[in-house]
Amino acid sequence: MRLSHYFLKTSKTVPDNDKIVSSKLLKQGDFIRESSAGRYYILPIGQKVQQKIMSIIKQEMDAAGCQEMVSPILHPLKLWQETNRTNTIGFELMRVKDRRNTEFVLGGTAEEMFVDLVRQYKLSYRDLPFNLYQFSPKFRDELRARGGLLRVREFIMKDAYSFHRNKEDFKIEYEKMKKVYTKIFKRLGLETYIVESDNGYIGGEYCHEFIVESKVGESKFFISESGKYAAHEDVALFKKEIKNKSEKPKQLIKVIAKRGPKMQDGVKLHKLPLWQQIKDVVFVDKKNRYILAIIRGDFDVNEVKLKNILKVTSLRHASNEEIKKDIQSEPGFISPVGIKDKLNKKTKLIIVADDSLRTVVNSYGGSNEKNKDLLNVNIDRDYKPDIEGDIALAKAGYQSIDNSGKLVEKQGIEVGNIFQLGYHYSSKMKGAVYVDADGKEKLLYMGCYGIGIGRTMAAIVEKHNDKKGIIWPKIVSPFQIHLIALNNVKDKADKLYEKLTKMKIDTLYDDRDKTAGEKFADADLIGIPIRIVISKKTLKQNAFEIKIRKELNTKLISCKRINSILKIV
Repeated sequence: MRLSHYFLKTSKTVPDNDKIVSSKLLKQGDFIRESSAGRYYILPIGQKVQQKIMSIIKQEMDAAGCQEMVSPILHPLKLWQETNRTNTIGFELMRVKDRRNTEFVLGGTAEEMFVDLVRQYKLSYRDLPFNLYQFSPKFRDELRARGGLLRVREFIMKDAYSFHRNKEDFKIEYEKMKKVYTKIFKRLGLETYIVESDNGYIGGEYCHEFIVESKVGESKFFISESGKYAAHEDVALFKKEIKNKSEKPKQLIKVIAKRGPKMQDGVKLHKLPLWQQIKDVVFVDKKNRYILAIIRGDFDVNEVKLKNILKVTSLRHASNEEIKKDIQSEPGFISPVGIKDKLNKKTKLIIVADDSLRTVVNSYGGSNEKNKDLLNVNIDRDYKPDIEGDIALAKAGYQSIDNSGKLVEKQGIEVGNIFQLGYHYSSKMKGAVYVDADGKEKLLYMGCYGIGIGRTMAAIVEKHNDKKGIIWPKIVSPFQIHLIALNNVKDKADKLYEKLTKMKIDTLYDDRDKTAGEKFADADLIGIPIRIVISKKTLKQNAFEIKIRKELNTKLISCKRINSILKIV
């Protein structure tokens, strides 16, 4: 492609508020251009990269026995209502109506569509398993788009859905997809952590994200010192040290406590450790139920774990006014002890206790009265939680659940995810069944597997760049060679370009009337792996100058040895 005719205009500047390297370089290199917040044009040179990423994914998915198809972008709203996702989805659905007044949603994911397709067939157990995938636009009305392609409102995703007889069959495909994804990202020049993650309201034992370590990523995760355990902060588990279980329970007493509302105020007043104090946090769910989450004082409540244990999709913190009016308690002095005895008649309260409270005897905390505390509070004897489990937020330095060392905090970009759907959709969508060997209809068991194409492109740039620009891995580079002509040697450069084209080497030929400095700066910014320069200086030596983008030095290669370029590219 001759650069003089290519739809590509590089830029020396980007907006001052654009701090993320991949966003800046992709915009400066004219790979992308913003349409509106969170929506981008993928320009010709960017599309070449995107298509190469998709080609690698397709190669590996096909090799694993998966089958490509395409589903409609507009999803009938009735399908999402059938699974109740209109009420449970974590992002805002974008709805449209056609001229017949039929309602649709713009697809954010495509589970309903694939199940609706599959249930139209009369499947037998002999037809299973199979894995269908697509490359398709997705739409999510994100509250806050940011970071170029890292968080957008419209994007291309490779999403796949597998269908099985049962969980055992699904597990085989799941482990296969782990290996396939690892291979895909490695081929793309990305080292990924396979991190246990949140499956949301769907639940299930199997859910992993593929994360590229990066400071600009929004995924915080923990990995044990040995590397054996890795989990997203939303779900990370850790060992909760037994504290004073050998101590005998003492009599519950109420004492005057003129203190502030913070946890440290209680520590200072009672001269007792923070871990012995009960931390109380009040939330409200969509049904206007109050949730009292209680946990050991030295831990924090993990809201994702709390939502999952309650099987709700959203929670908000209760206001001080709500705590006083509806719960009849006092902010800063809340206690699970006797709290349900004081509730207003129409108020419903659920007490959720973290299992860390089982590691402590004779706790202390508020009494639901201002300036009064309770000492020697013990679970079961003094209060009974409605739900008990793990709602604790992991932190760096905690001991990993599998005893493989302390947790180390990391940050990264999620480029892919795989997770278990189980019977979640097939149980809600009538007819999503197969006929088993015994002649009986049984629900299809499902898995789901996604890769964000634009986000993967951004992650590659985040990991492969320098101060001058992008350094594309050869496998996804938009072109194989960047040819630059200097000093009025156009005839010779044209002939070389034609020769490279005949050799089927994809070449970007900078034939513009620009200075050498401008051409070299653009070549470094765009990041094609091999640069060839032809000039009067090189021709005097009957040679071309070759520079590998990721290396500092240049070298000369004889014009007669141009065929050897094939070994490089």
